[in-house]
Amino acid sequence: MAPLTVLSTRKKAQLRLTRESEIFTTIIKAIQDKKGENIVSLDLRQIPEAVADFFIICEANSGTQVKAIADYVSDEVEKHTSEEPYKHEGFSSQNWVLVDYVNVVVHIFQPENRKFYNLEEMWSDADRMDHVEE
Repeated sequence: MAPLTVLSTRKKAQLRLTRESEIFTTIIKAIQDKKGENIVSLDLRQIPEAVADFFIICEANSGTQVKAIADYVSDEVEKHTSEEPYKHEGFSSQNWVLVDYVNVVVHIFQPENRKFYNLEEMWSDADRMDHVEE
């Protein structure tokens, strides 16, 4: 089953997020802490058919790192916001793990899978921001 199937099974929350929202900043920092690479966020709020306010996309160089990032994101978000993922998929293959917080969906790819699925192009009408550690 493709990871995006989870997105069609739930409704977007009514509360709108921003890039300054605690859950958003916690996710970005957690990815950076675990050395996730090429971190991008897509602002989907102006796209009516979008299933979330934001996608956060990053990549990791191995299945072990994909899992480590996903686990750390989940731990940090729960610690800082008390939110648990609505759902997650992809832990068995560790090529693409999706962590769904309803308003923000985290996609952690190995590079070849990210290139293949090319979510940035699929959602090219979204406002894109690259997140580089300072």
